Amino acid sequence: MKRDLPTFRAHYGLLHRVALWSLLCALTAMCLAAPAKAADSKHAVDLGWWKKARLGMFIHWGLYSEAAGFWHGKPVPGYGEWIMNNGHIPRAQYATLAAKFDPVKFNADKWVSIAKAAGIKYIVITSKHHEGFCMFNTKATKYNIVDDTPWHTDPLALLAAACKKQDVRFCVYYSIMDWHSRFQAPARGGAHPTYNPTHFVPGGEAPYLHYMETQLREIVTQYHPGLIWFDGQWMHGWTRADGVAIRHELRELDPNLIVNNRIDPQGAVDHGQGFGGDYATPEQKIPPGGIPGNWETCMTINNTWGYKRQDKNFKSAATLIINVIKCASGGGNYLINVGPTGLGVIPKPEVTRLMAMGRWLKVNGAAIYGSHRMPFKKAMPWGYITSKPGKLYLEVVHWQKTITVPMSNTVTKAYLLANGQSVTTSSTAKGVVVSLPTTAPDKIASVVVLEFSGAVKSL
Repeated sequence: MKRDLPTFRAHYGLLHRVALWSLLCALTAMCLAAPAKAADSKHAVDLGWWKKARLGMFIHWGLYSEAAGFWHGKPVPGYGEWIMNNGHIPRAQYATLAAKFDPVKFNADKWVSIAKAAGIKYIVITSKHHEGFCMFNTKATKYNIVDDTPWHTDPLALLAAACKKQDVRFCVYYSIMDWHSRFQAPARGGAHPTYNPTHFVPGGEAPYLHYMETQLREIVTQYHPGLIWFDGQWMHGWTRADGVAIRHELRELDPNLIVNNRIDPQGAVDHGQGFGGDYATPEQKIPPGGIPGNWETCMTINNTWGYKRQDKNFKSAATLIINVIKCASGGGNYLINVGPTGLGVIPKPEVTRLMAMGRWLKVNGAAIYGSHRMPFKKAMPWGYITSKPGKLYLEVVHWQKTITVPMSNTVTKAYLLANGQSVTTSSTAKGVVVSLPTTAPDKIASVVVLEFSGAVKSL
């Protein structure tokens, strides 16, 4: 494969690291895990900004947005961004969408201002989804939005600049699986191909890794993302060694770059063993009570990730707000998706719901941003709890006369977050009983703050 970047490291370096990693795995199995932990200490990344953020916006945007869920006038079932696979569309035919893709209504500042008003702290935009079309200015292929569409514009550059201006973290999604790549073959070929899951063609792994490494270097050096959100790791042939080698390259480029667990074929989270990502990524579900370690739930705002014209089944604003609370209460982040149209517009029903979420967060954000998981094992029948040192935030969903918090600490101050109104508390054998006003400040979720000294003493 022709090298496009003069400064790019020869690919033998990557292959050498893959081989070296395999050797190290064998040695580690013989010599216990301690050396691996010590060797991987240089990969430790500060997740501080990401953990404080608690709320991100996923943006799925590509050629599938132009298709909008239809092929030759007929609706295609399934996710909008999977239309190439679900519609069994040959590569050459699918690629013709590029000539029609002209998102003249795209406005990076407006997109980011929507995110900002929604209370969102970081965005994750698809640089390349499974379809293989690149939504950024890359020298690795002409199959990209700058070279192959009438728009000839780099949206990632504009979004990165808008995020910097508006103090929102810019992050990027990148699919390992690539339905367009000549180095990957469909699961079933022919005139009506099924791509998922792809596999490497004979001799295709090394050149595809080179292609991928080239693009990731471009992404990191051109757009400086806070994290890279990998996906498509279930393709056949992608190995743990591949993930380790790519992660190593990324950390050399930016030691502070966060990567998710989907860089690993098994979705492992790195707990010092030298492989996996920095956090787990449950999809379309929120684990009750959360899961150990760092995690982030990604979820659609309707039933699809990429824009699909016929999908009107949007989640309510109340559902979005409760989902934010659930994630924070379990110690995780909430990554809510939007699917812009082929013209570059975030659909109005999505914006309306995001604005409602933002209004709630403007009043109650202290209970979410920078918060920690609930310090109790059992769920609360009246709602959820988030915590900070010396404070508990009680997100009351089922408003009632009194609620009980199972702790023995002496409460020094108790009040409604929305207006500062004091509430009374009393200590009982079952815990702290909080007497609530007759009317809830918010019809979806109202927050009561309890202040106390020391660590939580649960009952």
